[in-house]
Amino acid sequence: MGIQSELEKIRNEFEGALMRAGSLKDIEDIKVKYLGRKGDLTGILKAVATLPKEERREAGKQANLLKNELTEKLGTFTSGKKTEMSDKREALDVTMPGISSSRGTLHPLTQVMEKINDIFVSLGFSIAEGPEIESEFYNFEALNIPLDHPSRDAFDTFYVDEKHLLRSHTSNVQIHVMEKKDPPVQVIMPGRVYRPDAVDASHSFMFHQVEGLMVDKDVTFADLKGVLSVFCKSIFGENIKMRLRPHFFPFTEPSAEVDISCIICGGKGCRVCSGNGWLEILGAGMVNPKVFKSVGYDPDKYTGFAFGMGVERIAMLLYGIEDIRLFYENDVRFLKQFD
Repeated sequence: MGIQSELEKIRNEFEGALMRAGSLKDIEDIKVKYLGRKGDLTGILKAVATLPKEERREAGKQANLLKNELTEKLGTFTSGKKTEMSDKREALDVTMPGISSSRGTLHPLTQVMEKINDIFVSLGFSIAEGPEIESEFYNFEALNIPLDHPSRDAFDTFYVDEKHLLRSHTSNVQIHVMEKKDPPVQVIMPGRVYRPDAVDASHSFMFHQVEGLMVDKDVTFADLKGVLSVFCKSIFGENIKMRLRPHFFPFTEPSAEVDISCIICGGKGCRVCSGNGWLEILGAGMVNPKVFKSVGYDPDKYTGFAFGMGVERIAMLLYGIEDIRLFYENDVRFLKQFD
């Protein structure tokens, strides 16, 4: 087939393709196929160089004329198609309901943490944050956690180097706050914490805590009980009951575990509360005088209380969730329930 015949074939195919084009993408595909760097017409222009000298001039002229012709037609057709599409858009009935887009929402853990924060802020507490990579002094020593305490073992803590680790609780922020501020102190400390626990339905290597601290003259255990009672009723309902059981924490003395009556069975006993009618929700106690000494507070002059809770634990009780892993799997079907 001669050059002239090939040029005529390209012209016919180009015009046919242009008539069938229904979108700007179709037009772009036509441009690439016939006028692109590897297009059909470009291939012929390259082949002109291989023709005998007496044919080369005329063939090159005809190929370039066709290129200019196709380029002009393509430009005219593209402008017409854009105008047509614009007219169609203007013809739309703007009074018709639009297509609604999906609306994002706060993660359930964020919602619960904000709810916890709001309750304590309403009681006069401020919010403080601190580093997630912490030294042993702030995470352990200043909190009266001795060197031989199991929590300081490498199997129970994520160490970054010999002296620094991913904090295992937000109690480290208490020390930072007390170092910078003289009493009175009334603060809560929300944030992420890390422990190398095996992941299962009730454990994760990363979770969230909210800890609280109040220090002043004549702060008593009764003050602690009163604050926690208001918190429990605010978040779980006025009918909830609360009790404190003796416990041990290195940084508080005396210490207590705080339980609420089971929100599932109302205290009658069920599978969730293991039949005893009570659910553990947090730990608390009076600040150990040794902690005060580590930050320069006079334990003969000041007293205080501290408490700490797991946000996941509170959220699971509030929403009846039995597997902590659901919070981290990013399943939209799960998350949409908390819009």
